[in-house]
Amino acid sequence: MRSIFIGVLRASIAAAAAVGGVRADDWPQWRGPARDGVWRETGLVEKFAGPDVPIVWRVPIGPGYSGPTVYRGLVYVSDRIVEPVQQERVLAFDAATGKPAWSYTYDCAYARVGYQAGPRASVACDDGRAYALGTMGHLFCFDAAKGSILWRHDLDAEYKIAMPIWGIAASPLVEGDLVIIQVGGDRACLVAFDKRTGVERWRALDDQASYAAPIIVEQAGRRVLVCLTGDNVVGLDPATGAVYWSRDFGPARMAIGISTPVVERDRLFVTAFYDGSLMLKLGDGTADAPAPTAEQVWRRQGVDEKRTDALHSIIATPLFIGDYVYGVDSYGELRCLDARTGDRMWEDTTAVPKARWSNIHMVRNTADAGGDRVWMFNERGELIIARLSPQGYEELSRAHLLKPTTHQLAQRGGVCWSHPAFAERRVFARNDEELVCGDLAK
Repeated sequence: MRSIFIGVLRASIAAAAAVGGVRADDWPQWRGPARDGVWRETGLVEKFAGPDVPIVWRVPIGPGYSGPTVYRGLVYVSDRIVEPVQQERVLAFDAATGKPAWSYTYDCAYARVGYQAGPRASVACDDGRAYALGTMGHLFCFDAAKGSILWRHDLDAEYKIAMPIWGIAASPLVEGDLVIIQVGGDRACLVAFDKRTGVERWRALDDQASYAAPIIVEQAGRRVLVCLTGDNVVGLDPATGAVYWSRDFGPARMAIGISTPVVERDRLFVTAFYDGSLMLKLGDGTADAPAPTAEQVWRRQGVDEKRTDALHSIIATPLFIGDYVYGVDSYGELRCLDARTGDRMWEDTTAVPKARWSNIHMVRNTADAGGDRVWMFNERGELIIARLSPQGYEELSRAHLLKPTTHQLAQRGGVCWSHPAFAERRVFARNDEELVCGDLAK
């Protein structure tokens, strides 16, 4: 167990350092520098001074689900326009002022996908490059500063994607000299490309694609690619695509995994809307035969989407802290689970109004104000500072950041479903109409 804990810690540190040239206060990929939902900046406000987060700048953009990312002084986001033709755009803005830096627009007619508000995957930045992935599988590698295209792929045309009903959504993962994509193609659920040239390096699995972004952990002294596909939770060699382990998490009704797998020491947790929760124990084999392994600790699944057990998350990725999992259930119920059993410790319905698919994105700050603050962006566009513990939800402050809009969801007056970025003591968030930058400095 100790070796796994040390390995995961090293993997997190290495992931942050591996983002080429990244500054300590960047947010260069999905869920932050180490892809773990941890914000490590200091000097942050402990309580909002008024009902609104102070806005530094705001710029108009089109609809889209993709959350912004921040890298080397630029903010990246993607959106969709439909007039005069259907197109997707990748946009870059100056992080300090909001002034446009560059943009790229390409024709992209949506077919075979629902919820057509726009691109889903956050742009991933590494080593001076920005990797953007569109809803229909258009993959681009840009010069991050200039916006020039270094290489590109039409994944749907090349890999015959069995298109998920909500399109391609999992954000690209940069690992070493590779960029890894959940494609869902013919015998190519996962595909790795050379990050510099775009040449395919390997393809793996015949699983359906899910919407969940892959992560890296370390087991048995090896880096392991962990992915929730549409059928299984898998651990692969990221260099070759060889499968180390696979555990069934097949869908009861449809492949609907969106939440990113989360890890704490030697435990890995996954959740999905219809399929409940699965906890795995990560092992490193024996002294004579070290090898990454994963064994089921528990599996909990309710009767249906309303009568849930443990956690049936739809959009939000949980936080896994010590022996407890904090996540958002199918109708917006904020819950704490005992990670050892899956038993519910408590439930709170004040953080976001209860509704089907109601959502909160949660980020933990480990460096400021005691290292126990959780920043929560709910779908009503509110930013909340809170503490989460086995004893309950403690709200410290709440302020309005962004208004809900209706392209992402035309119910309940609209939503804010895109994950924000936290960088430079600021928050960067988007809805269907604008990208805003809010000041969070003390």
